[in-house]
Amino acid sequence: MNEAIIIRNLTKSYGTHIVLNNLDFCVYQGEIFALLGINGAGKTTSLECIEGLRKYDSGSITINGIMGIQLQSASLPKNIKALEAVKLFVKWNKTSLDKAALNALGIYEFAKKQYYQLSTGQKRRLHLALALTRNPDILFLDEPTAGLDVEGRLSLHEQIRQLKAIGKTIILASHDMTEVENLCDRIAILSNGKISFIGTVEQLETIGKHYTITVQTKNRTEKYESENIGDSLLSLLMQYKEKGETIIDIQIDRGSLEQHFIKIAKGA
Repeated sequence: MNEAIIIRNLTKSYGTHIVLNNLDFCVYQGEIFALLGINGAGKTTSLECIEGLRKYDSGSITINGIMGIQLQSASLPKNIKALEAVKLFVKWNKTSLDKAALNALGIYEFAKKQYYQLSTGQKRRLHLALALTRNPDILFLDEPTAGLDVEGRLSLHEQIRQLKAIGKTIILASHDMTEVENLCDRIAILSNGKISFIGTVEQLETIGKHYTITVQTKNRTEKYESENIGDSLLSLLMQYKEKGETIIDIQIDRGSLEQHFIKIAKGA
């Protein structure tokens, strides 16, 4: 696969505090990629360096394509109308108005509303429309569904999938692990300025697994923690058999994506 973004030995410090320590990874063309990290891990600094919003100390960033950036908030005049904002960005970027994209995002539904009158969901869709005015190859989405209701999130997720379907590369920053799991091809987890994990959600769930085994008998229900499901389950079955207790039900929880993320992000 061709690389859309290549990061090599990226270093950034604030005074004596090293935020990014020889960061090294790549994002492939046409994938949805999530960069994750707990507060202070260097995620925001990484994205700002890649987007060109912040200077870095050393290393290299290679961008193969045009970037579009959708931030959580925009410094738009409160009285500007939604469609006026889009037309302004189109003029700045010397591109043409993509009416099909605007229609897909539902911009025409609130085209004449002033910015301050828009709901959170409408603002999110407008911000995405503004990021798309450059006809970017690479799209950065910062918490794109924050503050949206269920219907709004599902609608925006579908629009993100459609952007991927036409070949856009999407970099997603999100604290919503369900969103990450549903949308992303690969994820990278930052810890102390370095990549602790990079791969698919399925690959993340196969490392450092932490199982919870719930065993129910006629008289009681007990829970057990395990890292090795095969050995633990066999041992438990033998123990209950030796005690003469009949097992009614066994449930195995392999842990959520969020649990795996927290464990790795904290360096466990």
